[in-house]
Amino acid sequence: MPYIISIGKKPPKHSVKQEHAVEFAKEMFSSTYSNIDRYLKAFENAQIQTRHFVEDLSWYQENHTFEEKNEAYINHAVTLGVQAIKHCLTREDLLKNEVPFEEIDAIFFISSTGISTPSIDVKIINELPFQETIKRIPIWGLGCAGGAAGISRAFEFCRAYPKAKVLILSIELCSLTFQHDDHSKSNLIGTSLFADGVACALMVGDLTEYNYYVNDDTYVNILGTQSNLLRNSEDVMGWNIRNNGFYVVFSRNIPSIIASWLKPNVESFLKRYGIQLNDISYFIAHPGGKKVLDAYKECLSLNETQLEVSKRILMKYGNMSSVTVLYVLEEYMKKKLGKRGQYGLLAAMGPGFSSEQVLVRWE
Repeated sequence: MPYIISIGKKPPKHSVKQEHAVEFAKEMFSSTYSNIDRYLKAFENAQIQTRHFVEDLSWYQENHTFEEKNEAYINHAVTLGVQAIKHCLTREDLLKNEVPFEEIDAIFFISSTGISTPSIDVKIINELPFQETIKRIPIWGLGCAGGAAGISRAFEFCRAYPKAKVLILSIELCSLTFQHDDHSKSNLIGTSLFADGVACALMVGDLTEYNYYVNDDTYVNILGTQSNLLRNSEDVMGWNIRNNGFYVVFSRNIPSIIASWLKPNVESFLKRYGIQLNDISYFIAHPGGKKVLDAYKECLSLNETQLEVSKRILMKYGNMSSVTVLYVLEEYMKKKLGKRGQYGLLAAMGPGFSSEQVLVRWE
């Protein structure tokens, strides 16, 4: 079965404390909500301390056209994507030897926060010495589920081509979607949660010479994946795309949907491999927010320890959409938190409304 042997990440340079984000939101939304202080409690309840944005906070106080924001998306995505890939292929704590660019067979590019044709992966390939025959699989529109879905699609590729080495590159610059004229509660809540981030994972097929590259106790074996779609739920999460760009769709019912819908999907998935929920030692959850993590805990009967890493990533980085679950997995790998032979479940949910689950085992 394929393995994830390295993850590189590149947070944008502007670190914003949550108390400064509260001041920003108060300035932006106070004219709409007379009781704005009550709504601003969402920032405290999110249990986020810091987030990273590609621009200084003052940049977001000014109005920008869709063209300006999308141009910023392209420029920052290329710069940060190049750095994340370099980190992934060269980091000494996860790899015994660097992986040459020329040995990468495919790139799965994941994003939902900007538009580019040709896609961003082309612009990044032109900056790095990849082979000209590299395969490109850009995936757009999966939102928070995108990182897990990228792993799933890369897993299927490496099953078909067991000698392959592939990258899953996830870039989400959520801050660039902020709309000055959107005073909805969804936009206010999104302002309390979402952040920018970039991560790149390296997956290899089981017929590669991966033992030459991996360090002991740091890599994970992908055993299988499952996708689920909740019919007629397009209004739960996503974008409305208008003249000024992306307007967030963010239902307050997301935690309750997770609580009622996720467990049967997870149980049917694990049953295919002859295991049960109590066989899962590690829950590598996309931390969509505190209420989302609470819903995971309730419906899957998880303990606090199983969600500790996800909570820590949410606290330090906020919700970076598809990128976040890769940050969670990277934390497990770099700190060697997984014990050999134990199972983990990587999970994320996103627009559709959909879920993506990945069963892993530490090697």
